[in-house]
Amino acid sequence: MPDKEPTPPDSENRWSRFSKTGAFWMLMLMVLFLLMQVMRGAGDRVNEFTYSEFLDEVDAGNINEVTFKGNRRLEGELKSPVARGEAEIVEFWVVTPGSDTEKLEERLIDSGALVSAEVPEAGFGVILMNFLPWILIIAVWIWLFRTMQGGGNRAFQFGRSKAKLISPDTPKVTFADVAGADEAKQELEEIIEFLKDPGRFSRLGGRLPKGVLLVGPPGTGKTLLARAVAGEAGRPFFQMSGSDFVEMFVGVGASRVRDLFEQGKAHAPCIIFVDEIDAVGRHRGAGLGGGHDEREQTLNALLVEMDGFESNEGVILLAATNRPDVLDPALLRPGRFDRQVVVDAPDVRGREGILRVHAKKLPLADDVELGVIARGTPGMSGADLENICNEAALLAARNGADLVAMDHFERARDKIMLGTERRSLVLTERERKLTAYHEAGHAVLGLKIPGLDPVHKVTIVPRGRALGITASLPEEDRHSYTKEWLEGQLAMLYGGRVAEEMIFGLGAVTTGAGNDIERATQIARRMVTQFGMSDVIGLMAVGDSEHEVFLGREIGQRRTVSGHTARLVDEEVKNIVDDAHQRARTVLEEHKDLLESIAQALLDRETLDRVEIEMLEAGTPLPPLLSAEVLPALPVEAEPAPGAVVEAEPGAAGAPPG
Repeated sequence: MPDKEPTPPDSENRWSRFSKTGAFWMLMLMVLFLLMQVMRGAGDRVNEFTYSEFLDEVDAGNINEVTFKGNRRLEGELKSPVARGEAEIVEFWVVTPGSDTEKLEERLIDSGALVSAEVPEAGFGVILMNFLPWILIIAVWIWLFRTMQGGGNRAFQFGRSKAKLISPDTPKVTFADVAGADEAKQELEEIIEFLKDPGRFSRLGGRLPKGVLLVGPPGTGKTLLARAVAGEAGRPFFQMSGSDFVEMFVGVGASRVRDLFEQGKAHAPCIIFVDEIDAVGRHRGAGLGGGHDEREQTLNALLVEMDGFESNEGVILLAATNRPDVLDPALLRPGRFDRQVVVDAPDVRGREGILRVHAKKLPLADDVELGVIARGTPGMSGADLENICNEAALLAARNGADLVAMDHFERARDKIMLGTERRSLVLTERERKLTAYHEAGHAVLGLKIPGLDPVHKVTIVPRGRALGITASLPEEDRHSYTKEWLEGQLAMLYGGRVAEEMIFGLGAVTTGAGNDIERATQIARRMVTQFGMSDVIGLMAVGDSEHEVFLGREIGQRRTVSGHTARLVDEEVKNIVDDAHQRARTVLEEHKDLLESIAQALLDRETLDRVEIEMLEAGTPLPPLLSAEVLPALPVEAEPAPGAVVEAEPGAAGAPPG
């Protein structure tokens, strides 16, 4: 396919040049006319008589002839010159005070003057002033029409595409700036090679893909990959958001789709990138307007343009979404989106690569080990890792350091994963003690139940909305979860409530375990209804209700199981959580000394790291506290509820249920 350089339409350039040139010359003519009027008035000012002077000359009989003209103007000639300054005036003009000139005419005739009258001719100035309003109205109308018109038979500017053409002068992002998505990069590199050398693939009968859909959770780098494609392709690249298609005006979205593909065909081969395509590509038939819904019309136009009666050769549609489940099936079929590229959360090697990309611009200290940070951030997306690097740099600047050290990265990671410390929040001694035993209960269960992830940190310093946090981090990425791990996680979640019951009694338990109980119930219900981990229900997938979706919102529920089965599910969920509660009590009663030692250490130190926790588990006394500067209070961020156990892999694929 021959290459085509992206050039703007010649008609638009010609009209733009013409309109600018015409407006310039029109302005110059108006200025020239005004200058001529001013100069003419300045020249006539010398020959101007006042009405009193004129009457004096009439009474003196010095008027030879006079001519009446329009607008009460009289022009005449004197018999004898009159000196005015250094000049002698023979010809003069004067403006009469009124339109009734009968008595003046008689007076002039009696003085012996020759009296005549003329009808003034319409000069250029008069014609221009008469027609100037119409000229301005027509010019404004033409300008508005050309501005709003979409070209051809399109009505107004509303119907024109809002896509932005990425120019070669724009700072480029290349695949070297993208890490942690090797498979996605490979798929997109093949698309770029297809654009650069289509004959390499078409000689065996292959055709250029029409659409590539980037699918993945938020923050995994879908838009960054699209920017890298724009930087690597060396072809015209149009960028647009899905929300830019739909407006309040009917038919605007479909018109913009057609205009977008017309621009694409004019610059083929090219790439069109539509971000958040789910804004326009949702299932049809879910709107109030049925087939006449504006969003559905836009989607229909998009389907036809991608693979309709007329082919769009050389135009590749690249789209991104984190909601592939809501897209219309007709949009996802081969021939429209030929490929779906999954951009998932990176693994440990990918996370290290992402950290290296973002750490290039940071002055790092010698003790920084990005591999250690990558192993301690499972489940984090590329956006989260970039945020860690940025927070570490901000912490280093706040502390007046010249280099970003490992301690800054550790504190930045804890801030993002656990929440911002709220040292300004004053707790009573009883609240501190309750929180210490609550978190100690979680920590003991995390240490003593086999198969769970190692406890990373325990703190009773309020972070976000939580009064205390126990964080666990896996030693390696986990993509699936065993029944043993889930049951251990349930017991750990109940560790805080059981510790409160054992130390303070049933009547003194707090609301700190509310989030723990909610999450434990969700995990237990999914074990029963989805994972087939119940002997009573068996391997049948049981849904409590089927949600009816209306415009993306649940407006009702329709039960899909019998009442007997629903009762069995509830009983089995209760049995699982009761067993977890009892298991947590058994472990804590067996290791009550460890519970006391961790709680007392928390009251003394407020925060325990992994090394200190392992020392307490081994019965080794902790080293004495060193004086340290207290960090200033930072803004509050929304985080888990009081006493929450932070999940090891937030947002990861295959993350623990609940």
